[in-house]
Amino acid sequence: MPPRTSKPSRIAVLADSDTRWKWGAATAGRIAPGGQPGPSMEAGPRDGAQVAPVLDGYLLRGRATPTPRQLAEVGVRADSLREVTAVEFLRTMAVEKYDVLVLALVGGGVQAILHGLKRIWEDGTERPVVVTGYVGVVYEKLADGLLLRHGADLVLANSRQDAERFRAVYDGVGADASSVTEVALPFLGGAPYTGEHAPRTVVFAAQPSVPDNRRDRTYLLERLVRHARSHPEREVLLKLRSRPGEHTTHIEELPYQKLAQRLDPPANFRLVYGNMGEVLDRTDLMVTVSSTAALESLHRRIPTAVLTDLGVREALGNHHFIGSGCLASWDQLDAGHLPVPDEEWVARQGVAAGGGSYERAFDTARERIAELLDRPGGLPPLTPYYTPATAPGYLPAILARHHLGPDGSPLPGAPAADRGPGPVRQIVRRAARGAYRHGVQRVAPVIRRMGDL
Repeated sequence: MPPRTSKPSRIAVLADSDTRWKWGAATAGRIAPGGQPGPSMEAGPRDGAQVAPVLDGYLLRGRATPTPRQLAEVGVRADSLREVTAVEFLRTMAVEKYDVLVLALVGGGVQAILHGLKRIWEDGTERPVVVTGYVGVVYEKLADGLLLRHGADLVLANSRQDAERFRAVYDGVGADASSVTEVALPFLGGAPYTGEHAPRTVVFAAQPSVPDNRRDRTYLLERLVRHARSHPEREVLLKLRSRPGEHTTHIEELPYQKLAQRLDPPANFRLVYGNMGEVLDRTDLMVTVSSTAALESLHRRIPTAVLTDLGVREALGNHHFIGSGCLASWDQLDAGHLPVPDEEWVARQGVAAGGGSYERAFDTARERIAELLDRPGGLPPLTPYYTPATAPGYLPAILARHHLGPDGSPLPGAPAADRGPGPVRQIVRRAARGAYRHGVQRVAPVIRRMGDL
């Protein structure tokens, strides 16, 4: 990117959950001039010729808005961070000047913001480069999610395999595929695995919604506890994404913490939270159903197992790991089996890449951003694939969820952005969010069970 030695680049990240904030902020660090690559990027000046970028974070208000604890766990410090609605964010973008905007949102959120941005910048206003992508493994809603993200200047693909699939989808519907840019997962890193720790540590990376029923989640928990009992010399950790009452990218109706209360685990079994990188620092075997943690583990050459106990199924996401060499069952792991990853497979996923190629994975994105920022006459208008003409039965509802009309303008009664919420409004918001979470985690499962009677 162009040298910026006196004026720092400004980057905005809009995220709607803890994991998407992690992806968005880490991506900003990888693609920014003067940034320190990796998830530990902190804002503020550093030594060197370039001035570190200014990172402003915006959290889209909703059911999964991250808590302060979740934000701290990510390990990225922004220069500013505030909670906004879609309309408030758009009004901010109409006056604030940024070089890069990273949309770390669910597909519908990306589409709504793209249409809103298109409207506020339609008069030729100088605008930032708009970047979006996926948090991790793309194993469902490929076409739906991709077409909802179409219209951004860069649609990042976390691997060579994803880049090929993304272009095929866009080409297949006649959409411009030039925005697809191959990178890698931005939060990979850490010291390579060098050998067994003392004690040997086995980590199960839990997922909020996989599997999605009590029977299967209880089964996995019981097998993990059984492994701990069978190997008292090992430390067996259940790595959890959130505490009860917190939400992540996916709704967790049956937290493992509550299921574990009915068991009597041995002393060498523990529940752990915190940054995944720190947990991987002491891991000798990573076990999961289909978590992106498996890719983080493989990148560091840590033995990694993707469970087959519940089948290899699209609903579980572990079908993504077919050909990886990592598929295994608890019976095999209990007997001492250590999966050996297939080198060609992991290379296509952009992980376990030696010779510094991982750091170079973001060069193309940085170069494309530089070219767009230097484009004569400025950047062209945003052109999403979905419009009121191409998707009249789909797009309006997506925009309405974020209080936007078919043309991207705020609907009557949309939240105002000219003042911050007062104390009473803040209390009401917290109460409403708490009531929603209680309904999701307590009331909804009871109603579903009653429906099965």
